[in-house]
Amino acid sequence: MNSLVQDAAAAGARVGLKSDEIVIRGGKPLVGRIEVRGAKNLATKAMVAALLGDTPSILKDVPDISDVKVVRGLLEVHGVRVTDPARGELILDPSRVESAHFAEIDAHAGSSRIPILFCGPLLHKLGEAFIPDLGGCRIGDRPIDFHLDALRAMGAVVDKQVSGIHITAPNGLKGANIELPYPSVGATEQVLLSSVLAEGTTELRNAAIEPEIMDLIAILQKMGAIVTVEPNRTIFIEGVKSMRGYTHRAINDRNEAASWASAALATNGDIFVEGAKQQELMTFLNVFRKVGGGFDIQDDGIRFYRELDVLKPVVIETDVHPGFMTDWQQPLVVALTQAEGQSVVHETVYENRFGFTDALNEMGADIVVHKEGLPGHDRRVARRPFEQAAVVTGPTKLHGANVRVPDLRGGFSHLIAALTAEGESHITNVGIISRGYEHFIPKLRKLGADFDFAG
Repeated sequence: MNSLVQDAAAAGARVGLKSDEIVIRGGKPLVGRIEVRGAKNLATKAMVAALLGDTPSILKDVPDISDVKVVRGLLEVHGVRVTDPARGELILDPSRVESAHFAEIDAHAGSSRIPILFCGPLLHKLGEAFIPDLGGCRIGDRPIDFHLDALRAMGAVVDKQVSGIHITAPNGLKGANIELPYPSVGATEQVLLSSVLAEGTTELRNAAIEPEIMDLIAILQKMGAIVTVEPNRTIFIEGVKSMRGYTHRAINDRNEAASWASAALATNGDIFVEGAKQQELMTFLNVFRKVGGGFDIQDDGIRFYRELDVLKPVVIETDVHPGFMTDWQQPLVVALTQAEGQSVVHETVYENRFGFTDALNEMGADIVVHKEGLPGHDRRVARRPFEQAAVVTGPTKLHGANVRVPDLRGGFSHLIAALTAEGESHITNVGIISRGYEHFIPKLRKLGADFDFAG
């Protein structure tokens, strides 16, 4: 069994999936109401932030996803007491943080990239951190050099070993002037979590400013941190002596909301996504409308449906916030296979994010991936050396196929394609989808999808 299959099975098992394979009978619109709760990209980082406090933290609206369970396990092996007094609520008590054995860390870390963010808090609490070989979705190299360079700038000593990375801070972490080569979300989180208890002031330039980053900053401020967000992606962090626990309700998951919106568009369905927020989805909503999607914004969520009988092609350039998120393009590409004409998606964030299109082509799509990207004089997003482009020509009738899920967003896109296609599709590795989509199997049933577990 290869590592991808193992990761998928382990992820699914954490949330109680009874099988890693499902058979979908497509061609039926998805109709109904589902709920999205706390964002995967905030909840897991907020859990790590609890390590910085001297008193317990309370996090609400925590999604029941595999990545949350991975982080919970990592916290627990480091001595954090985690309890869940109510659905979607965690109490995290860091009063007895301790070093963990390599084998315990590695047992949890293989299926997540979150462990790298433990470095700063553990250096403050214990003076050292050990990070095993990192896992995560296979959508690009995702180098951690940005993380390690930032930690070195703050006084950390990084020792790369065969089994992982051992990091120490002999003189404690100090404030530093740091400029990221790219506004990386993970590296920005690293600097925030490492600098709030560092001695002196840290200036972070070219920082990511995603809504989840702003929500993390709000959490850190509740804990006693002094963080100032300046114009032009600059963040100042004035180190403090100590921090306390927080009480916080996680921002809702805009990426999951956009995925269900794309499912409604592709299947000609009508889905009300409870918890979806307009402000965090404005860039997506503009493109959704251009393609031919309709949406009604209400106080408790957004209704998504097809407004035009014939979908229109679009040109998309993925970018960091407030641009079009890379996590949005994969589900939307499935809907673009049903648009009349030629759409172009420029992927500028991850170099391997179009791997999922192979399965779509097997299902009848017409998608050509240009591995060196495509030149364009009307580009708004600057070209990056490794960017790729996908040209999607439609409309094409999709048909059932055997598909193996390659990564989180690509996997959900394969679900959408199978639900859109005529005939029967056999989807394996669906456990990967549980890393970021809460209760996606019950939600599919609620929307009227026709499927069964295989085996």
